[in-house]
Amino acid sequence: MTTTIPLVVPDFGDEATEGRKLAIICSKGNLDMAYPGLILANAALGEGVETHLFFTFWGFDMITKSRMHDLKFTMLGNTATHLPQGLGGLPGMTAMATHQMKKQIHDIGVPDVPEFLEQIVASGGHLWACRMSADMMHLDESDLSEDVEGIISAADFIEKTEGAQIIFI
Repeated sequence: MTTTIPLVVPDFGDEATEGRKLAIICSKGNLDMAYPGLILANAALGEGVETHLFFTFWGFDMITKSRMHDLKFTMLGNTATHLPQGLGGLPGMTAMATHQMKKQIHDIGVPDVPEFLEQIVASGGHLWACRMSADMMHLDESDLSEDVEGIISAADFIEKTEGAQIIFI
């Protein structure tokens, strides 16, 4: 005789997200590494999860006015492209790969990085810049997107996100 175990369907109601926090540390500024954090933040906000993004080291490119509109994608050293690595070092390959990735992102209706950041903030997300990275790069709040709430220390970020699930990208 076979015993059938009833299927348990999780309840994703609003009460399941009450009090939840997500902290995403964005440490890379390449085009292909910018989107995972933004997509996760957007998904979390859609589920009612309090969401904070902390931009550090090269992740600063995502929020620096002079760079945020020109993030690049390189094939060099990226074996996930499934192309010969030697191609990535050829002149013009980064520009071509960046153009192709931006086109693919646009074609599926995903906004560019600056617009995505605006949407995250409009949905209640919080953007924070790392004090040490700002000091290293000689940047201040005037250099950053207006959507960034402030430049804070890592310790301040830890305090703001107490109890949060942490994702490092």
